[in-house]
Amino acid sequence: MPRSSVPIPVIHAPPLGALLRQYAAGSALTCDPVEQGLLNRGYRLRTTHGRYFLKHHFDPETADPVAIARQHRATQRLADLGVPVAPPLAGTDGRTVAVVGGHAYALHPWIDGRHRHGGQLTTEQCARLGALLGVVHASLERVMERVMATQGRSPARPPTTGPGPAPEGTPEGTGTPGETCRTGETNATNATNGTRPDSGQGARDSAQATPQGAQGAGPAGDTEARAAGEGTDPARGADPADTFALIDRLLARVRSHRPPDAFDELARHRLLERRALLEQHADRRPPQGGSVGWVHGDFHPFNLLYRDGEPAAIVDWDRLGVHPRAEEAVRAAMIFFVRPVGALDLAKVRAYARAYRRAAGAGPAELAAAVHRVWWERLNDFWMLRWHYERGDTRADPQFPAASALAVWWTREYDAVCEAFTG
Repeated sequence: MPRSSVPIPVIHAPPLGALLRQYAAGSALTCDPVEQGLLNRGYRLRTTHGRYFLKHHFDPETADPVAIARQHRATQRLADLGVPVAPPLAGTDGRTVAVVGGHAYALHPWIDGRHRHGGQLTTEQCARLGALLGVVHASLERVMERVMATQGRSPARPPTTGPGPAPEGTPEGTGTPGETCRTGETNATNATNGTRPDSGQGARDSAQATPQGAQGAGPAGDTEARAAGEGTDPARGADPADTFALIDRLLARVRSHRPPDAFDELARHRLLERRALLEQHADRRPPQGGSVGWVHGDFHPFNLLYRDGEPAAIVDWDRLGVHPRAEEAVRAAMIFFVRPVGALDLAKVRAYARAYRRAAGAGPAELAAAVHRVWWERLNDFWMLRWHYERGDTRADPQFPAASALAVWWTREYDAVCEAFTG
């Protein structure tokens, strides 16, 4: 038996026989697990009928077959509009979700491509990236009404909540952003975790992956807020009082680790630094969010495959949901365009944001409000340290240096970041 065909460990082994019969996809020749992501599991599958990506929706939070089917219908309709996605294949019963042994699976065509971080993109490509996300948001508004109607859900357009950002279609330069930029205040399916954007390993299951240097890839329903599980008012963001308590708890964990190592030293430094910043800016907790709409929910380099310099497929739609659209655009930029030192490439951010605003019909006020909310979110975010010290999970440790530096740099360069998104 070829090495590539050696059975994978039981913990990873999907029921290939039953699944391939449901999809009439031939007989398995090889089945190799891709590097495991943070939530779900994926396999590179080759059968007598071709190459596929098999996704095991393992995480209970995203494994509801009804929700998965909704994601599948959305990607199918997006594909009809010309959006680069990788819709799943239908089984012999017409369904795209196969439930075997109480577990949900989906079979996708294998997409050859590479992941690209912002540092590997030209300024023109960054603009096309922003336009792509804008098209995704605008297209989701078109398709989700029909998708929801097929599931007996209200097809009504998502509401606009709270004061501030201009609703969709508001001309640039209008709207009431709530607290946004403070002039002069400068003190302030198919990828996986662990792979680098230049790995070139084709289609993979991100399963809520977090790229190197990111402070959490989750958008709207936020990876970091979800990981922290406390101190976050969905309408306003984190309460600094809760964050101060969390900092104290994490500092106690750091001190109890003996002997201290380099990670402990950096964690202690960043916790004390962040507490000082929060004390200085505690009065800047943002107001309620603004315009909401359907978003991808996890748009970052490991969920986008490039081929010949152009996007080939946006993958991993597990976090599809209704959230502030502009906040997804800001979070994505924080991940694509962060440098290893924790600073953003503002020239690329500017090109990306201008193209996004045009494609999504979003005005500068909406982006400015989103910048403020995501900045506050990052300032109060410690999910990587919680994983390290409270869960004993060190998979995100390599990301911590750049991610923690970004929050500090962003606070210092707050006005410049706002201008890059709104200018």
